[in-house]
Amino acid sequence: MQKKKNLNVLRISENDTAMNRTPNFMHFIIIFLTGIMLNSACKKEDNSEEPKPVVDYRTFNSASDFFTVLNNVVTLTDSAERISRTNALWDSLKENKQIPLIIGDSVVFLYRSSASTVSWAGDFNGWNPATAGWQGTKAGQSNIWFLKKSFPMDARLDYKIVANTNWILDPANPNQQYSGFGPNSELRMPDWQFPDETKLIAGAGRGSLSENQIITSAAANLGYQVRYKVYTPFNYSQLENLPVIYVTDGHEYADDRLGAMIIVLDNLIHQNRIEPVIAVFIDPRDPVSGANRRMTEYRANIRFANFVADELTAKIDSDYKTNADAVKRAILGTSLGGWNSAFFGLMRSDKFQLIGIHSPAFDNAILQNFSNSALLPLKIYMSTGVIFDTQTQARNMKTILEAKGYPLQYKEVNEGHSWGNWRALIDEPLIWFFGK
Repeated sequence: MQKKKNLNVLRISENDTAMNRTPNFMHFIIIFLTGIMLNSACKKEDNSEEPKPVVDYRTFNSASDFFTVLNNVVTLTDSAERISRTNALWDSLKENKQIPLIIGDSVVFLYRSSASTVSWAGDFNGWNPATAGWQGTKAGQSNIWFLKKSFPMDARLDYKIVANTNWILDPANPNQQYSGFGPNSELRMPDWQFPDETKLIAGAGRGSLSENQIITSAAANLGYQVRYKVYTPFNYSQLENLPVIYVTDGHEYADDRLGAMIIVLDNLIHQNRIEPVIAVFIDPRDPVSGANRRMTEYRANIRFANFVADELTAKIDSDYKTNADAVKRAILGTSLGGWNSAFFGLMRSDKFQLIGIHSPAFDNAILQNFSNSALLPLKIYMSTGVIFDTQTQARNMKTILEAKGYPLQYKEVNEGHSWGNWRALIDEPLIWFFGK
């Protein structure tokens, strides 16, 4: 490099004759070109020392195709090559978002771990990792565990990995769905469609959600304080005579990570698909201790039904610009809350005639009571998942309601008992009850 620097500053004296200048100039050119060639050779030599690119596994035509590749990799006899190729396969799967690997209706759950046992628990097995057939298999001499299953093409399911006894999120799967107990990993089959109504539309007017409000129930009903929040639609000051939907487990329906109901309401109103609606989100948690009282409030509890129907509705109708007609008042709930909604319809149709039910945890008594009762002035929406959800009792209730002649919109989905299921079906009862 020092010679090259000297050549760059070489100057030809003005006293040199033309004859003398020519050889010196040609000598300069030869040395300069030689330097370029040597430098190029050095670069080629440097490139030759770079590691060979690893195989990029991108496309598998079937699960069996994947297992052939996996077996070829994990059975390599050279340990260094086996580890290198295993890492390459895993990195490619992660980069291409192929964990879990989904091909058609086949799913290969995958996890890398030094654990002695690996299982999968989720909506698909009632969250029981001990269920036969849900234990993973270790691939050869690698630390890759796998489990192959099949699901409906439009299924969406929550799950966790159980490594030894540790319940964890799938670290290679970016998709998650929150539950009342925190996030779960999420399996999305190819034909499942993301509920766009749970993402705020650009330009949609935002309604307002109040701060926590407290009402003290009369001793004849609950005899304690109940917390709630109230949603009022965009441009509320210019509106009047609005229908109202009361929502049990309201703190979860209103949470953007769970029900996302505020966003759904804003979007549907913005799109002019429903009339503007007030929503009352009833929180089952004790305002002081935080203890969740849903197990007693939502299980066919006439005191809770009377509290909402007589006390809370009176408070809301006094404080907000509502339509107080029962035909314009809805109740919505999920699981035990779905049972509660049906109970409200059965016992307090004088105040609630729009009955919204997600994945109802019905007992036999509520079915028998609807079967034995006269036709009530109710309009009902009911949905259920069909993978370890409440489909058996929901179908039984559907049969009863249809035989009675109730206006009913009924929906089944290839999902489990999850907010991922319910958040995607909040728009349907809203449109069924308040659609334009």
